[in-house]
Amino acid sequence: MTTSPFDADRPPEQPRRRRRDGEDGGKRRGDPNATVPDADFTSYYGRPVVKPAPWKATIPAYIFLGGLAAGSGLVGAGAHLTGRPTLRRHSRVGAMVAVAAGAAALIEDLGRPERALNMMRTVKLTSPMSVGSWILAGFSSFTGAALGLELLRSRVPASGVAGKALAVADPVTSAGAAFFAPPLAAYTAVLLADTATPLWHESYRELPFLFVASATAAGAGLSQITAPTSETGPVRALAVLGAAADLASDWMLEKRLGEEQGRPLKEGRPHQLHRAARILTVAGAVGTLLTGRHRVGAALSGLALVAGSACTRFALFDAGIASARDPQYTMRAQRARVDKARAAGRGITQPGGEWPE
Repeated sequence: MTTSPFDADRPPEQPRRRRRDGEDGGKRRGDPNATVPDADFTSYYGRPVVKPAPWKATIPAYIFLGGLAAGSGLVGAGAHLTGRPTLRRHSRVGAMVAVAAGAAALIEDLGRPERALNMMRTVKLTSPMSVGSWILAGFSSFTGAALGLELLRSRVPASGVAGKALAVADPVTSAGAAFFAPPLAAYTAVLLADTATPLWHESYRELPFLFVASATAAGAGLSQITAPTSETGPVRALAVLGAAADLASDWMLEKRLGEEQGRPLKEGRPHQLHRAARILTVAGAVGTLLTGRHRVGAALSGLALVAGSACTRFALFDAGIASARDPQYTMRAQRARVDKARAAGRGITQPGGEWPE
């Protein structure tokens, strides 16, 4: 050990005592790898730890409309496959109207229309927004083409060359819309879960299943409103299946969040919307089973399913924003991951240590 001329001017050092586990200011909860004591604060002066998403109400509207379009696109493809022309036509119209309205809501949130085109300049597979933009473009293209062929169907004779070309192109457009429909319903869930917003991020496993199931129920519900009951037999079964999957996914999501992390869904406006979503989804499924063969009952049941899907999206959106504004949800999620790592024998401060899921 080297010495310097200034060592004589330094005060004597006090002997250091190794702190035992559990003492205040030292290593706590038995973590042998801790380099700093555990903090008991929630945030700096109670300010949010993460910045809430700056999105307006048009974003949950876009998320709902995208899911509605995806569900209608699936129903339209199924109607084309099974030979139900009225259901096919109405589903294609519903899908196109919903996706156009959703795109308008997205552009309104961006502020300037050219920003939507800027998202198409590149493909970034690690960005849910970039991938989602191309999914939206693909679904819109195939759905628009299918609707255009639907308009030409009554004007083009089936025996001519144009009619034969239409007969070949029509299944391609249906298959394309069906291919892009599930990713369109699911990518917005990945987009939300990829943020630092506590409630969305902690729901990353169940959120895609919930969004796809809710979109399926909404698309089937819209078809019950617009199409005759003579062609909606498979749609009724799809509506009940989608509603059941919706409720199961929602229950699993709430169970994973737990009492503490799931509190934003149990307070204020998110709680009211979440409860309404469950009531409407159950009512739509039961109504479809009992009265789906009657025109009025089918329309009311379908309307309940569509409204339930909308309430689900808005409830989760508002709850996520509330969880970002309150720092306790961020800190609790971080501490839960730390405790899980310690229980597994891993230290979060170890170089190269694996961060727990």
